[in-house]
Amino acid sequence: MRSEIADADRIVVKVGSSSLTTADGGFNLERVHQLATTLSALHHSGRRVVLVTSGAIAAALGPLGLHRRPRDLETQQAAAAVGQGLLIRHYTEAFAEHDVMVAQLLLTVEDVLRPTTYRNALDTMSRLFRLGVVPIVNENDTVATHEIRFGDNDRLAALVAHLVRADVLFLFSDVEGLYTAHPSEPGSELIRHVDDISALRVDTSRLGSKVGTGGMATKLEAAQIAAQAGIQVILTHADNLDAALAGEDVGTHFSPVGKRRPRRLLWLAHAAETRGRLHVDAGARHALRTTHASLLAAGVVKVEGSFDEGEPVDIVGPDGEPFARGFVGYCSRELGGMLGHHGDEGETLRPVVHRDQFIDL
Repeated sequence: MRSEIADADRIVVKVGSSSLTTADGGFNLERVHQLATTLSALHHSGRRVVLVTSGAIAAALGPLGLHRRPRDLETQQAAAAVGQGLLIRHYTEAFAEHDVMVAQLLLTVEDVLRPTTYRNALDTMSRLFRLGVVPIVNENDTVATHEIRFGDNDRLAALVAHLVRADVLFLFSDVEGLYTAHPSEPGSELIRHVDDISALRVDTSRLGSKVGTGGMATKLEAAQIAAQAGIQVILTHADNLDAALAGEDVGTHFSPVGKRRPRRLLWLAHAAETRGRLHVDAGARHALRTTHASLLAAGVVKVEGSFDEGEPVDIVGPDGEPFARGFVGYCSRELGGMLGHHGDEGETLRPVVHRDQFIDL
């Protein structure tokens, strides 16, 4: 038994499209009711539970007469627009059978990059907890574009887990866990425990099912995001839902490897689409890497892109490689006229990127 997991107070559960789809391509209502039964019991026991669900597009395939997930963005968004209503209706009805109210939260990357909307997402989630409501989170596929989307709900789940200060993230899919090679390969073995994801040498090249967007690579990325934020992760098959939540030894367990970072900095590292690049000299790179220094205009030698104050930018060294990311203190037009500027006598310039708004890559 993994007692620390069974006793966790804050839990994020992610279920993928493949787990919400039957063998013949239909929508798996039985799975929805299983989720509702299990998570309602946790909720009634005093736990705080967040469900991150895929399945909006999958829920719409049958009603729209589609046989597989659409490839073009317009049809994906149209299917999501149809499926979101169907999906949340199924969840609402299933949880209501256990006297639990749910709320739907649809997020895009932009929602968590802007300070006001980021704070709104956090405040809404906190208020729902206090009201005794289970949040159900999905990416807003109806408006997200390829350029500004999370890309899959595995990564979204990891970021939500950090947002709500979860103790454990459960990633439920159509595989038993992480294997040494693709499960279909002879000799492939299930890996029960991972201490350091960066040291893994496994084959994650094959994609997932025809109704999902992620594969094992996205699940490992999600596990790494959560583990680096001090959150335990369990990856296993959706059939193991009850066993995993009870702390039984199923699937693959990823140990936490880092301390919790400030919320916005984790979003910056893993969710942000940067708006530009700041090229710095060797001295500035050394100072940023070795001391608790902010980036000043004197160390910036080139500005790429068009951005406003407060937007995310990559910080690039003399070798042309990004080594950090931060929220910039000036717009690109203003910063372009400040390159290498040390400030006049008696003049105090605010940092280009303050150290508290900066993260190493």
